[in-house]
Amino acid sequence: MEESSNKTIVCGVLFLDISEYSRKQVSEQISLKEAFNSFLSSAIRAVPVNDRIILDTGDGAAISFLGDVGDALKVALSLRESFFKEGVLMAPPLLVRMGINLGPVRLVRDINGQPNIVGDGINVAQRIMGFADTGQILVSRSYYDAVSRLSREYAGMFHYQGSRTDKHVREHEIYAIGYPGELTDTWKLASGGPWQGIRNALQTASGRKRALYLGIAAAALVLLVAVLSRVLHRTPAPLPQAAETPAQPVAAPVVSGVAEALPKAVEPVPEKSAGAEPMAEKKPKAGQPAQEAHKETPAVKEPPKKAQTGQEGARKPISTIRTLEETAAVEPGTAAFVSIAVAPWGEIYLDGRMQGVSPPLTELQVVPGKHEIEIRNTTFPAYIEKLQLKANEKIKITYKFAN
Repeated sequence: MEESSNKTIVCGVLFLDISEYSRKQVSEQISLKEAFNSFLSSAIRAVPVNDRIILDTGDGAAISFLGDVGDALKVALSLRESFFKEGVLMAPPLLVRMGINLGPVRLVRDINGQPNIVGDGINVAQRIMGFADTGQILVSRSYYDAVSRLSREYAGMFHYQGSRTDKHVREHEIYAIGYPGELTDTWKLASGGPWQGIRNALQTASGRKRALYLGIAAAALVLLVAVLSRVLHRTPAPLPQAAETPAQPVAAPVVSGVAEALPKAVEPVPEKSAGAEPMAEKKPKAGQPAQEAHKETPAVKEPPKKAQTGQEGARKPISTIRTLEETAAVEPGTAAFVSIAVAPWGEIYLDGRMQGVSPPLTELQVVPGKHEIEIRNTTFPAYIEKLQLKANEKIKITYKFAN
């Protein structure tokens, strides 16, 4: 050291910082610093005394390794393992950040005549440490270039983290030992969170207080289990019973495009009640077809259905419903004809009953009278047209769906 005093050399510098050290109470600071010094002394025991200079920074330390450039890395890994296994279990926990740099330092003697170090090498090591998370080790580009050439094992330990800018607007390329954030989340989980206060209280409490704390925790746990059990096994209240009402006929669901093509179901004839007069049977008049006479027979009236328009697949109130077979049964020469042309396509409904899709459907044969033609397309609003047709009348409907 005598020969090297006041000389500038290039060496590896390890800078360590105890996280949130200044926020701790004095008694906690003393406890943390004593544990920190103990871990540090064990880690550097294998490094010769003449190959290292330790600078105490109050809330950490800066160590210059004058010999092997890999010594800084070995000591940092040993310290991280010790902090992770034992430091996080302390009360308060010992959390440390580390940064390593390879740069120029000047060996001098301090006011007490002890060897000391100053220079850019130690300043950059401190900046690199400032970029690290709790429990993480970061190194500068210069140190990575030097140590990664020593062996393949060293080269595989580093992962590039990018470029960072310090408070003096100086760029630093940094590398992490291990993957980004490795052990950091585990370190924080083990040393922080809502359980830290409970753990600290149990460690510092006397035997009687510790038993009291454990009893309170057990009682709270039993109460929580009881509440959850009652909630999960609660019997639901019975639903109110509705008054019995006579069964009402339920209409079958109508499938668009299928039910329309089926013949209409025969409606049931109501039974004769006691004391009711028999319904007179309507006889066909002279020259009137039997089918027309049968239609005048009074039937059971159904409640009127609400009209629905403008919705896809909505059912219309049926005024005159006839199938093509019924229309064909009309006397020859009495039917009317409706020619239909739709672009690009449309479902054709006659009085609420689907007749087909146009194209290819081009013509309908209908019974004279009032009718409603509806053309539907799933993409556009429906088109509706009301007609008053006469016998042998021919009309043409042309419609194009467009936005």
